[in-house]
Amino acid sequence: MNDLERRYLRLLRTYPADYRRARGAEIVGTYLDLAAPDQRWPSPADAADLVRGGLRQRLRAAGVTDLIPGVRLAALLALVTASALAGVWGTAELHPPPVEWGVPHVGPFVSLGVVTWAAWLLAAVVIAVAPSRVARWAITLALLLTLALPPVAAALDAPRPPLMVLLAQVVLGLLGLALPGRPARAIRLAPALSALLAVVATVFLVGLDPIFIYYGAAMEVFLPTVGGLLLAVGALLAMGLALGGDTRGGWALVTLLTPAGFLAVPGLADSFGAAQGSVTFTELAVTAVAVALAGPAALLLTVLFRSRRAATPQPSGQTCPTCGARV
Repeated sequence: MNDLERRYLRLLRTYPADYRRARGAEIVGTYLDLAAPDQRWPSPADAADLVRGGLRQRLRAAGVTDLIPGVRLAALLALVTASALAGVWGTAELHPPPVEWGVPHVGPFVSLGVVTWAAWLLAAVVIAVAPSRVARWAITLALLLTLALPPVAAALDAPRPPLMVLLAQVVLGLLGLALPGRPARAIRLAPALSALLAVVATVFLVGLDPIFIYYGAAMEVFLPTVGGLLLAVGALLAMGLALGGDTRGGWALVTLLTPAGFLAVPGLADSFGAAQGSVTFTELAVTAVAVALAGPAALLLTVLFRSRRAATPQPSGQTCPTCGARV
């Protein structure tokens, strides 16, 4: 056994044990036949394909094959929300405070955040016009710029958006990477349309102080409100799809608990720190960690509940001719 085969076998552990015993040798053999003569490591595409296949088989074994379509629906809603927020923040960036205020800003913009929001708006356009693989690269670029913004701003001693604003955008973008491989045209246009509507709506509100929006009490109200709207839309979709026997909406709603929770972090931390009169960084950090644990835990518990329910024999609904009991 060479190194390449051993590494493919390690990736194969993502599959259930029964599936590995039945088809593991066939799967690894196929990848080895397609590998280059001097190849020593699985290609990133092969590794991702194996991990996706293993996850799909595990979900099928657990009886929750509808989870992935639900996550993809949640990814669309997350991208719509991220694009709308980029439209709001990007428009606000174009209205820096007057010079006489003495508030630091970056040229004609409020902060370096204008670069990040431009990247997210570009990603929304790419999603609308390009294949999903290219769209994911655009989302990844926007994510990397968002993550790089705090250290770059610190190095340049330049203002930036608050960490909670950036963190919520990162969580939305990470979920958005699960966008369907071949989405319908309406799905592809949704993020760009939401961004356009957000820009138009914000233009009519340019009288609002962008510094107040970014750093003041408005953020403690605005972001939680967006999170609440995200959950409300998810709940409506879940109920509508459930009427037709479609469970995707329920999985999407549970998946959206995490990004909606991160959007609500400023408001939640503010309620915890109400006695002190102001929110501290520690309160924000503790609240964010709590959300990061609670959201995925809720999804995991739902998966376990559904898998156990799927494994439990259900009554057939027939009546025993002897005792009259339903079996």
